[in-house]
Amino acid sequence: MSDYIITCCSTADMSVDFFQENHIPIVHFHYTMEGKEYEDDFGKSMPLDLFYNKIKEGAASTTSQPNAEQYMEVWEPILLAGKDVLHISLSSGISGAYNSACIAREMLNEKYLNNKVTVVDSLAASSGYGLLVTLAAEKKKSGSTLEECEKWLQDNKLTIHHWFFSTDLTSYYRGGRISATSAAFGTILKICPLLNVNHEGKLIPRDKYRGKKKVSEEMVKRMEQFAKDRYDYSGKCYLSHSACYEDARLVADMIEEKFPKLDGKVMINNIGTVIGSHTGPGTVALYFVGDERKE
Repeated sequence: MSDYIITCCSTADMSVDFFQENHIPIVHFHYTMEGKEYEDDFGKSMPLDLFYNKIKEGAASTTSQPNAEQYMEVWEPILLAGKDVLHISLSSGISGAYNSACIAREMLNEKYLNNKVTVVDSLAASSGYGLLVTLAAEKKKSGSTLEECEKWLQDNKLTIHHWFFSTDLTSYYRGGRISATSAAFGTILKICPLLNVNHEGKLIPRDKYRGKKKVSEEMVKRMEQFAKDRYDYSGKCYLSHSACYEDARLVADMIEEKFPKLDGKVMINNIGTVIGSHTGPGTVALYFVGDERKE
């Protein structure tokens, strides 16, 4: 039985240290802003505070997914080293990256007969995707084979809950998700939409609340409702944010108070440039393990 390497995309929105410590190679997305293309590289090419400030000032950012060749560039050296690849992909519900990864998988599996590439659709995004990758890495460290880890991912990926809100509706308007009128009135009335990721890995608006304190409380209530073992939840909890750390910290404090058995403190990550191109600044997202996601 050969060894295997877990890989994922930059849109998992974890820290550089996480990927390095867990020896997880990254396939990078890209974005274009002000006529220049950048790599989604955790703020290396453009610091995240500068990126979000540019969006606040009216700059547009368009994103592009990796093509099959970019996946092959990351995976082929692993196969040449005699190891298999288990790639966990960004949700097919919001990106075509999974399809590109599958094309690359087929091409390499035809070329390399002694080793293989396996691709799993996470049906997850941002640090919810990162949470799934974290748990897969733990399974690998505990001795799970590639086949065992893949089966675990397929059986458990819908237990990763994603709930998020935004206090800035500008990017929702630019992305065509709401009208100019809704964006204008929503901003005046301080309306904050609460969304989640459904069982198909798609972003679904669920409710609207007035003010970020109220929507923060309501988001925590979703964890109370869906978390595994409810208030006895002893798993990991992640948050990610786009240039609004204090808002994320407020949610983290509420969660740590209500769920005293958490596996460590709530981890707060940055929403990267690709996911952030669609959310804009002012977004806070919550991720935890719970009941299987359904429509």
